[in-house]
Amino acid sequence: MNIQHWHYLTVQDPDSLKKLAEAATTGPWVAGANFAVVVFTDTQYGFHLIDAGRVAQDMQIAAWNFGVASGLYTGFDQKLLRRNFSIPENVSASIAIGFGYPTRKIIGKKKRKPLRELVYLGKYGNPFDKDKLT
Repeated sequence: MNIQHWHYLTVQDPDSLKKLAEAATTGPWVAGANFAVVVFTDTQYGFHLIDAGRVAQDMQIAAWNFGVASGLYTGFDQKLLRRNFSIPENVSASIAIGFGYPTRKIIGKKKRKPLRELVYLGKYGNPFDKDKLT
C-alpha cells in the first residue's frame, strides 16, 4: 500500500536513554545502550506491527554488519513516553531497538535449535527432513 505510516525517534544522550528506560515496561536495560531507535506506527492499519518488526530487523542486520549489537523490546508506558518525548496521540510506539558495541567479543554462531524441531512438512507435527525434499 506504500502508506509509509511509520516514524522513528533516535535517542542517544544518556539522560534521554534513561527517560526511555523509565517508559519501558520490558526494556529498562536500554538505559545502558549507546543509542536507541523507537519505531512508531499508526495502529489504524492492521499490519502496523509487521511493518515495525520488519524495519527493526533491517536495522539490526545493518548494525551487525558494522559490529554493532542490538536488542529490542515492545513494552511501553505510552503515556510516559508521550510526555517525555512529545509524542503525538495519532502514533503509537511499537518497538524499540537499543544499539551498542559489545563489551566482549562475540565469537561463532548462536546455539540454534535444529530445523527438525522448528519446521514441519505438509502438516503441523510432521517432521521436516531436508533430505526428502524433491
